Amino acid sequence: MLLIQAPELLMLDEPVAGMSVSERVQIAKLLNEITKGRSVLVVEHDMKFVEDIANRVTVLHQGQVLSEGSMAKVQADPKVIDVYLGH
Repeated sequence: MLLIQAPELLMLDEPVAGMSVSERVQIAKLLNEITKGRSVLVVEHDMKFVEDIANRVTVLHQGQVLSEGSMAKVQADPKVIDVYLGH
């Protein structure tokens, strides 16, 4: 329904919560197709899904930007490792 309105920005909050792995893969493919030509903000905890859809990742911690950039950059950031990924 939202796409009919041709929005320039889509905001999605945990779009794959509760879905199976195969459903997540299909949603990632769908999002990669429908997001061409528009901005998309996704709040998500499933990092595999984020990796499949994101061009730019922002990690927040206690309301502040902890790290920002490509998925590889963010995953290698010592601050992110310390706060979220563990040692």
